[in-house]
Amino acid sequence: MSSYAVHTIESAPAQSKHVLQQLQQAFGLIPNIAAAMAASPVLINGFIGLFERVHASSLTEPQIQTLLLTNAVTNASEWAVAFHTALALQQGVHPADVDAIRHGALPDVAGLAALSTLARTLIEKRGHLAESDQRRFFEAGFGPEQILEVIAVVAASTITNYAGSVTRPVLEAPFGKFVWHAPAP
Repeated sequence: MSSYAVHTIESAPAQSKHVLQQLQQAFGLIPNIAAAMAASPVLINGFIGLFERVHASSLTEPQIQTLLLTNAVTNASEWAVAFHTALALQQGVHPADVDAIRHGALPDVAGLAALSTLARTLIEKRGHLAESDQRRFFEAGFGPEQILEVIAVVAASTITNYAGSVTRPVLEAPFGKFVWHAPAP
């Protein structure tokens, strides 16, 4: 059981209310993970600011969702895997590609596979990419600025993944069919 409150717009600290209102408008609900993060205005405002910029990058929504799902799986964040499974499917990522990522494999779509590989490598190597890692990404048709954008996505999702691991929010009913459990270490 979590010792972290799941805030509503009414119960959240004043500096967090605006973010929860934005999320309510965007998703039709306030994700429980954000409602828990709202206890810290510093965290929730940093999170939303970075996510707004990520979604305004050169990456498409299916590419961003591929990255977010890969990050959630790599970080073993069960809430985020379920949530980003739903969003990836909603954004048109093929179900077989979503399933592959959820099982630690790569999507069949070459560009999505390159993004997934880069994200996983960044997390596993703690940001220390080899020249060969970067070259493979460039060979898939991406540029240096997109490596930096992927770093922004990894940073944004790390906030969510870590907050989820610490606060352990209940998964909302709409995402229940996408429950995922991290493999045993």
